[in-house]
Amino acid sequence: MSIRTNILLRVYLAFGLILLFAVAVVVQMYRLQYVQGNKWKAMASKLSTKYENVEATRGNIYSVDGSLLATSVPEYELHMDMFAGGIAEDKIFYSKVDSLASKLSALYPERSERDYSRMLRDARKDSSRYQLIRRKVTFQELKEIRRFPIFKLGKYKGGLIVLAQNKRILPFRSLAARTIGYKNENVKNAVGLEGAYAGYINGENGKRLMQRIAGGVYVPVNNDEDEVTAKDGADIISTINVNFQDVAQKALKKQLDSIQADFGTVVLMEVATGEIRAIANFTRTKEGDYEERFNYAIGAEAEPGSTFKLATYMTLLDQHKIDTSSKVDIEHGIYNMVNPHNGKVFLHIKDAEDGGSVISAKHAFEESSNVAAVKFVYSHYKDNPREFTDALYRYHLNERNGLQIPGEGQPLIKNPSSKSWNKLQSVAQMAYGYELKLSPLQMLTFYNSVANNGKMISPIFVREIRSMGNTVEHFQAKVINPKVCSDEALAKVKGLLEGVVLEGTGKLVIKNKLYSVAGKTGTAQIANGSSGYGEKNAHQASFCGYFPADHPKYSMIVVISNPKVGSHLAAHVAGPVFRKIADRVYASDLDINHSAPLHLVGNTTMPKVKQGNLAALKQVYSKLGLKPLYAAANTGIDTSSGIPFEENKYKAGTVPTVTGMGLSDALYLLGNAGYKVGVKGSGVVTAQSVTGGSTIPKGSKITIELQ
Repeated sequence: MSIRTNILLRVYLAFGLILLFAVAVVVQMYRLQYVQGNKWKAMASKLSTKYENVEATRGNIYSVDGSLLATSVPEYELHMDMFAGGIAEDKIFYSKVDSLASKLSALYPERSERDYSRMLRDARKDSSRYQLIRRKVTFQELKEIRRFPIFKLGKYKGGLIVLAQNKRILPFRSLAARTIGYKNENVKNAVGLEGAYAGYINGENGKRLMQRIAGGVYVPVNNDEDEVTAKDGADIISTINVNFQDVAQKALKKQLDSIQADFGTVVLMEVATGEIRAIANFTRTKEGDYEERFNYAIGAEAEPGSTFKLATYMTLLDQHKIDTSSKVDIEHGIYNMVNPHNGKVFLHIKDAEDGGSVISAKHAFEESSNVAAVKFVYSHYKDNPREFTDALYRYHLNERNGLQIPGEGQPLIKNPSSKSWNKLQSVAQMAYGYELKLSPLQMLTFYNSVANNGKMISPIFVREIRSMGNTVEHFQAKVINPKVCSDEALAKVKGLLEGVVLEGTGKLVIKNKLYSVAGKTGTAQIANGSSGYGEKNAHQASFCGYFPADHPKYSMIVVISNPKVGSHLAAHVAGPVFRKIADRVYASDLDINHSAPLHLVGNTTMPKVKQGNLAALKQVYSKLGLKPLYAAANTGIDTSSGIPFEENKYKAGTVPTVTGMGLSDALYLLGNAGYKVGVKGSGVVTAQSVTGGSTIPKGSKITIELQ
């Protein structure tokens, strides 16, 4: 073979290989473009864009009087696209960047104008499309920032990228904090109303399209079509009364500070509805202060002690075992129960004081005699203890109340079939509140049934759920037991409870001249595990009752554990807290604090007016010659001189009261105060979602209803 032929063969071979490679490339390109095109397009889109959740605004939690207990306020994170459409040219950007830096420095003076200018210029040089400007920006600050140079060019031209976030705040801070609860993704067990009603409060998250840019950073795509708007959560209307809650917390904490107890709890409930008006729980910290760390009212089941004697005497009276006049020898407050088979003492019972010898059942209850309770129960039920325990089960004391918030303790009421039942002493111990367990709220529920004429209802914490101002669900207390005992027995136990305060252990501390109270003290030793009751000599003091006794409106329980200073007796430990709260509630509730009735006098046809422009209102009244038409009976006040007017003033930083106003005046006041306003209906403002005088962050939304 000649050299020329050899060279040609090599050229043809090389050309053929190149041609073959080119054909393979074309085939593969066709395959990628048309055969597998959809697959790779989807993958590319997935790698360069993604949808990110937009957190919904969580619903508010309100008190029963309309005050905000928990709300979400908007908080923003600001970024900047340094090459947005309006500043793509260097001339435009550099002519305004110093002005922008000056405005940012004036609003956030922790950085100088020079620092801001340098930051923005460096970001421009680095071709940043997502430069961080500021975190934790408020709504009012954002409104101002949108008017800054460059940013005022608009959403797309000015380069301002706003990421909205929600910050949960409690306007009243620690007030009912544990009952309100909190949202924590890392905590499995729901806490308070925030946890129990998360399905309503959380709303539905939206979606926002994010695109990856250089450096692996994702920035939002400014395309409204690619966004799914978040759906705001529903509002919770709780049963808590802010004023009563404040009184309860202060009274409890002051007492805990003075006696250095381990913890304390108080619950105030409305008798007829079962609505919880106040609930406070304080735990002593290592530093000696008190904080809300655990909801003892619903979750701390313990031996209640003498407050349980209400169930004991109710059973004895309802089954006609005794009457209030029945006699019992309390043996000067010391009684030893002896085993008839071996003559050994198996139970030693002692009263707090020497109460004498033979007394009536009424007097024994009033003085909280343990000896009397044991003797009555043991003499009638020792041969058939199930008759006694079955009655307790009929009261449903062995069952949870089924509360609206999680964490309710499991009550323990033994019966002869229980593994820990002691044939000799269990029924005797139960007579005065031992060898059984109840939470404070479960005990209060039982006492409330007496105040409620025998109707036992489950306590509730939430009255209503509202979405967009409309009621989604309304709650009422469920009936646990329509009639706990006969009317005859009910009347007798009411008399016993009133006697405790009038003549018994609560006389010196709780009795007062303004209103009547019915209730029972309870001082229980706290067991120290297997070591028994004597080692620590610690006590739990409680008072449970209702007021006014003649027409009950509220029931309340106070429980304080292990006081270390002063007396450990319930009347001196829990009694003062009960009295202080009851006094304040009675003084502020017009339904039970009977004031002088209002009488109409003179012409009662008034012209309809809207609050607002006071000067105009005065002029109209003056021209019409109208005089006051309403006066309190027997006040002795001459009302013929004219109508008293009150300026519509509000404290800066608080919500103005706009009820009674027209729409324009209401919008003017609320807008000037810095709030967003939602309007429903027309006419006169009849309701506002946030009570006047409340303190909430500016930028929050307030809904007003007009009729």
